Amino acid sequence: MSPEHHDPPGTGRLGDPIDARPLFGPELTALLDTLRGLRPADWNRIAVPGWTVHDLAAHVLGDCYGRLGAAPDGYRRIFRPGETLEAFIHRTNQEWVDLRADDTPVSLVAALEDAGTRVAGRFAAADLEAPALGVSWAGAEPAPAWLDIAREFTEFWTHRQQIRRALGRGTDPEPRALSTVLDTFMRALPHTLRHTAAPVATQVHVVVEGPAGGRWSATSATDHWSLAEPPGDRPAASVSMDTETAWLLCTRGIEPATALSRARVTGEHRLAEAVCRIVSVVH
Repeated sequence: MSPEHHDPPGTGRLGDPIDARPLFGPELTALLDTLRGLRPADWNRIAVPGWTVHDLAAHVLGDCYGRLGAAPDGYRRIFRPGETLEAFIHRTNQEWVDLRADDTPVSLVAALEDAGTRVAGRFAAADLEAPALGVSWAGAEPAPAWLDIAREFTEFWTHRQQIRRALGRGTDPEPRALSTVLDTFMRALPHTLRHTAAPVATQVHVVVEGPAGGRWSATSATDHWSLAEPPGDRPAASVSMDTETAWLLCTRGIEPATALSRARVTGEHRLAEAVCRIVSVVH
C-alpha cells in the first residue's frame, strides 16, 4: 500500500457485492419449520426484551409486508414531522406488533409463508447493482440493492436465532447462511470507524474464527475507511473472535466491552475498541 491511497468513490468502500438472494427460500423454510414446531406456551416466551416469540414472528411478517408495499389491512408506515429514522422504525415496529397481538399462531404462520414467499420471489429477480433502500448502519444512502437485500437477510436470520434462543436452542451453525450474515454485518466497519483517526493506509483486521467465519480488512483513507483494499501483513490492530461473539456484538446481543473481553487483540488497543463499537442493526 502506498500513502497515496484514496478511497474508491460511492459505495465501493463497502467491498465486493454479496448475493444473498438464493438464501431467502431456505431461511423462510427454516423459520416456518421452527414456528410450526412450537407448543402453545412457547409463543409466549420472551424472545427479545419487550417482545414474545409471537411478537417477533409478527414483526417478521411486518417486514415482509413492508417489502411488498403494504399490509392487507392497509396499514402503512408514515413518518411523523421531525421524527428520526430510529424513532420511526421503533414506533412503527411496535404499532404493527400491537395490531397483530390477537393473530392465532396458525394464521400468523400462514401469512408468513405467503408473504415471505412473495418477498423471496421479488428479491430473486432484483438487479444487485440497482439503487435501493439506504442502510444507515453502513452509511449507505441509498445503498446498492445487494447490500439492501443482504441486510434484509440478516434481519430474517437474526430473528430466527432470537426465537431459537428463547426456546433454549443454540445458534443455527449452517455455514452458508451464517457466513453471509457475518460478511454483511462487517460491511458496517467503515461507518463504525469513520470518526477514528489514523494515518492514511492504516489497516485494522477483523477475524471471525470457524467454518463460517472470515477476515475483513478496513483501511484508512484521507477522510474515511474502506473495505476495498487487500489486507496487508502488518495491521495496526487485529481483533479475533468466535462467530457467536461476532453476531451478537453486531446485533447488540452483547455490549462492546463484553465482546472486547472475549476477543484476542493484537496491536493498538484503541483501534480494537473502535472495531468493537460496530453495530449492524438500527439501534
